[in-house]
Amino acid sequence: MSRLTELLAQLKAKDPQLGADLEREFKILSARRAFGLNFERHRPEAVELPSRPVRKGDQVRLLPPRGSTGRGDQRLWRVTAISGTGDARRAALEEAGADVPETREAALADLVVVAAFRDLIYPGLVSTGKVERGGDRPFHTVINGENYLALRALTYTHRGKIDAIYIDPPYNTGAKDWKYNNDFVEADDAYRHSKWLAMMERRLRLARELLNPDNSVLIVTIDEKEYLRLGLLLEQTFADARIQMTSSMVNPANVARPGGFGRNDEYLFFAMFGRAAPEKLLLSRDWVSSKGRTHTGNIRWDLLRRSGTNAARTDRPGLFYPIYIDPAVPRIAQVGDPLPQGTSASEEIEGLVALLPIRRNGTEGNWQWYPDTLRKRIAEGRVRIGGSLEKGFVIYILKNGEYGKIQREEFKVIGKETDGSLVVEQKDATLVRAIPGTQWRISSHDATQYGSRLLGDIMSARRFPFPKSLYAVEDSLRFFIANKPNATILDFFAGSGTTAHAVMRLNRQDGGRRRCILVTNNEVGADEQKALRQQGLRPGDPEWEQWGICEHITKPRVRAAITGLTPDGEPIPGDYKFTDEFPMAEGFAENAEFFTLTFESPVAVDHNLAFARIAPLLWLRAGSEGRRIDALPDAGFALADTYALLADLDAAAPFCAAVAAAPGLRIAYIVTDDPGRFQAVARCLPAGVEPLRLYESYLTNFQFANGD
Repeated sequence: MSRLTELLAQLKAKDPQLGADLEREFKILSARRAFGLNFERHRPEAVELPSRPVRKGDQVRLLPPRGSTGRGDQRLWRVTAISGTGDARRAALEEAGADVPETREAALADLVVVAAFRDLIYPGLVSTGKVERGGDRPFHTVINGENYLALRALTYTHRGKIDAIYIDPPYNTGAKDWKYNNDFVEADDAYRHSKWLAMMERRLRLARELLNPDNSVLIVTIDEKEYLRLGLLLEQTFADARIQMTSSMVNPANVARPGGFGRNDEYLFFAMFGRAAPEKLLLSRDWVSSKGRTHTGNIRWDLLRRSGTNAARTDRPGLFYPIYIDPAVPRIAQVGDPLPQGTSASEEIEGLVALLPIRRNGTEGNWQWYPDTLRKRIAEGRVRIGGSLEKGFVIYILKNGEYGKIQREEFKVIGKETDGSLVVEQKDATLVRAIPGTQWRISSHDATQYGSRLLGDIMSARRFPFPKSLYAVEDSLRFFIANKPNATILDFFAGSGTTAHAVMRLNRQDGGRRRCILVTNNEVGADEQKALRQQGLRPGDPEWEQWGICEHITKPRVRAAITGLTPDGEPIPGDYKFTDEFPMAEGFAENAEFFTLTFESPVAVDHNLAFARIAPLLWLRAGSEGRRIDALPDAGFALADTYALLADLDAAAPFCAAVAAAPGLRIAYIVTDDPGRFQAVARCLPAGVEPLRLYESYLTNFQFANGD
């Protein structure tokens, strides 16, 4: 090992990039374990950005000729110069990474910018529309962009602030359902599984930076093709999380598997961080077992006589004592003291029946409470007499957990029985407050009925492959954010937008102000791509982009859910079901804004030339609520609903006064390259307002967040 380290140091002195690459691979190999998940991490992904203008210094790829369905030249080129004007603009290119690089020229229109995952990126956002029906409620956000790069952008706005992540990643079926390095991964790809793992690991590492370490959850759905590998990957990536897997029925009719059993379920992994744990919720009966008394839906009275372990008199001698019952009422008239060892006969009291903890097989048992405790519980109404004089009396008790439900007013006391025990209002027998088991067989989770068909109703003729049941996503999230009305939820494999739709339903049910961030690219399906290429279209053309996932499905679905109107402008037919039933045409009192991810020059950022595209990030970091400052203020500073911006330090005094007088501000952005003057302004801000230096905090974040 030491010799290899020396050789690597020598190589880095001669060729820093090659040395760094080899050192990285060496670290990966040396970190591999004899047991656990080992896989090829492959070269970092390179993502084509067809909407990004080509600039000098960019890394690009030549697009295949129009009308071609082939992949074209996959080499990467560096733009060394740009000449010409308008449609005649051309770029001088030099082959990237070659020992003897080839040079050539190409029309700018025939180039696409490529972002390699090791490249430094400086993201921005451009708004492409919004829908507002929620008044002052926070905005849900839909970002059109490659999800790894979008996650890096969110490290600036939401590091450690995400309460829940719900993702439905590609299931890696081999049916061209996802791409790696701009190429669909097919069933005959020998590295199919390791590519999937490499893709997932990079994104999960960034997800970890976004999750609140004290209380958050990551939910990942998957089927049988990758669930074993995913489970190991989660264990290795989130070693400090509590991870549990559930099975959920998504297709009661089964999906045929040639040569095997039909599939009707999928799996959900829950990685819980810090204090996060599923909440006990009011559920329908099909969530819980009907066996035994555990989930009756009402207050549970248990036997005072102990059962199970330590239930013999010899185990707890102090718990063997007589209880005297007045059979005329019946009620407990007196509680005796523990009987001496070897004595099994209690004192006889006229008119009362002595009851000892004798088990059904005639052996001596014990009670669960000591005499003094029992006397206190009788006074609290927590002891009840059952049975009869003829058949024998039985004593029931309310244990602390059940009595706590009454104290929390989950159950209402409406009186007392003649024996002094509490009478509690009965609940709806069809509902039960519980945490369910790991086998979910819930009719509302049917992905055909409440995924595909529901989406068809919302989106008219538009289709999306295998959307999740709206109610399945809603239920999964509810266990963790039911008591977090201001939670922030992220889905970076957003697909049809079900997660945002589910969050809107949760908000409607309890008046919450939860906000959802959706991230999806604008990928066009494999079959559609071939047809569009034959028409002479390429990525970046408006006629191509209109058929992408984000533009054709995700954004229209979010808009339709809020407005209650299909993309054709017609009222959505039908009603929502289950937890909250109302016409879908009513929509939701929510706000949403749609963005496209951009990539900025650090020089332009530092010189205030990219402010319009940085502005949405500042707004998102402050909570995505209310007004946004979209342009540099003429007065030198401006205040929005949740944040303030100081662009001219000469206006520092009135800025500080305005901030002090404005309630609800969370962040003050201060534009300066002078750390001393920044500190001077920060000291004048009121407590509770976080000062952030622009653009130092922004630029430093993305240098730090850079990775592969």
